[in-house]
Amino acid sequence: MKLTYKGDYALKAVLDLALHYGEELVTSHDLARRIDAPVKFFEQVLMELKRGGIIQSRRGNVGGYLLSKSPSEITVGDVVRIIEGPIEPIACVKDGYASCVDINKCVFRNIWQRVYEATSDIIDHVTFEDLALQVKNSQKALTYSI
Repeated sequence: MKLTYKGDYALKAVLDLALHYGEELVTSHDLARRIDAPVKFFEQVLMELKRGGIIQSRRGNVGGYLLSKSPSEITVGDVVRIIEGPIEPIACVKDGYASCVDINKCVFRNIWQRVYEATSDIIDHVTFEDLALQVKNSQKALTYSI
C-alpha cells in the first residue's frame, strides 16, 4: 500500500473534522490552511470524501464541511480505500482472482495475502475517534503551568 499526498490530505482532513466533531461547519479554506494543503487540489480530495460518504457539505454563508457519521464509525481503512483504492499489494490477493495460471502454486501469493491481512487488521481497527483522543491527550500532556 502506498499513500499519496491525496491520501495524506484526506486522512488529515478527516482527523481535523473528527477533532471538531459536533461543532460548527469548517470551510474548505480553513481545513486546507490547518492541514497545510493547496486549496485547489484539496477541494478535489474533499469531493472524493463526499462521494465516498465520509463527509458532507452545506452551502451558504455558514456553509462548510462536517463528518457524515460519528468519528467512531470511520476507520483509517475507510478513508484510504476511498482515496487510494484497494490496499492489496498485488491483484492476485483478491478473492476469486483467476487471471494467473500459477495462482495455486505461487509461493509469493501467501506472503502478499499475509501483508494484506496485517495491513487491513491495523487500518480497519483504528477509528478517527481513537486518533482524535490521541491528539487531545497529547495536547493535554503538553499543557502545564507553574
